[in-house]
Amino acid sequence: MTYSQAVEVPVELPGRILVIRPPEQRLTGAFMRLLAFALAVVLLCAPALAGIKEKVAGVAPSGVVLVLDGVGNELVAQNAGKSFVPASVAKIVTAWLAMEVLGSDHRFQTRFYLDSDRVLYVRGGGDPFLVSEELALLAPDLVAATGKEPFAGMVLDASYYPQELRIPGIEDTGRAYDALNSALAVNFNTIHAVKKGKSVRSAEKQTPITPLAVSQFRKRGPNGRGRISLAQEDPSVGVRYAGELLAVFIEKAGGSVEGEISVGSIPEGLEPIHVHRQSRGLPEILTQMLLGSNNYVANQIFLEVGAHRLGGPVSLEKSQKVAEVILAEHGITEGIDLKEGSGISTENRFSTQGLAGVLAEFAPHAELLPRTKAGSRYKTGTIPGVKALAGYVNTTKHGLVPFVISLGGKTGKTRFRLLRALELGL
Repeated sequence: MTYSQAVEVPVELPGRILVIRPPEQRLTGAFMRLLAFALAVVLLCAPALAGIKEKVAGVAPSGVVLVLDGVGNELVAQNAGKSFVPASVAKIVTAWLAMEVLGSDHRFQTRFYLDSDRVLYVRGGGDPFLVSEELALLAPDLVAATGKEPFAGMVLDASYYPQELRIPGIEDTGRAYDALNSALAVNFNTIHAVKKGKSVRSAEKQTPITPLAVSQFRKRGPNGRGRISLAQEDPSVGVRYAGELLAVFIEKAGGSVEGEISVGSIPEGLEPIHVHRQSRGLPEILTQMLLGSNNYVANQIFLEVGAHRLGGPVSLEKSQKVAEVILAEHGITEGIDLKEGSGISTENRFSTQGLAGVLAEFAPHAELLPRTKAGSRYKTGTIPGVKALAGYVNTTKHGLVPFVISLGGKTGKTRFRLLRALELGL
């Protein structure tokens, strides 16, 4: 049988329609074999997809679940039209924004100045990983740049972050995940120590104890070992603690600070004598942030996204504005309402399609996410009443593809049961 024009044969596949158009010639055996293959795919795939959908419904009938293939077609969609609170899954969006705006070569910087009286000025740049190990690297270089003659004092400038800055969802508690964000802070603006009676000692061999750390932990720390955030009612406490700890490391490097450690500003016209660039590149910081789900680090990064594009000082409004622009540039004009960068705020709202759109863009950086034994990449999100999971499920038939899961309830194990079912069923 011949045809004077192309014949279109529509074949329904799960999530799409394949249209086969033979050339304007006799229907060949090769075309018939192609048609038979397409029909076989339908027969094989349709029951498999039906099975996984039934499995998802059986495990979490009220759960929000969306899985897309590599070109955006739905493989599994259950209650996918509902918006949800992402909790720490929001950190995926923050990581993507950071890679888009800051770039993989970005290094956070801390600047040092010295006046004619040998007063050392330190200007914080919002480094999220200014930890004890970093101070041990920083101090010898600083002493080499300034000389071993004692400093007459130290002035700490944290003005890159407005003093009134507060993150929605961060409460005024001693809990480490409620640490105040700051332009100049060490060890995530927390103290890790051990209290026994009136005695307080460091819980970390790399972190010397300081007088301010002792007084803070005596007043606000638990008995035994614990980690507390610095007092939020006075943001300068965390800044002064950073100065105290830096002074200890300067002494270890052969220098000393003999005068007062205070909070202030850099004198007009003073040029940096040393600039410390964070030893960790942005991808490593993001990997640690996504693995440990550190709220402080996430919001330091989110705030830098706005200031990097629009100039300092930082503000949530600047970061939200830049986020909207970047999302729109990638065709994501709705479904991502980000109030802050960590996910601790219940005011954050995502749609499954909005987050799936971000996941499609973030795919080249999927290796920054934690990995399951089966090769899936994921980020959890957990706050009271919210158990979320999103990332890339490693499937047999479709490879690594975006998925979004959001559940209620008290246990987070169900979301991993769903992920495992997706790994085995797709």
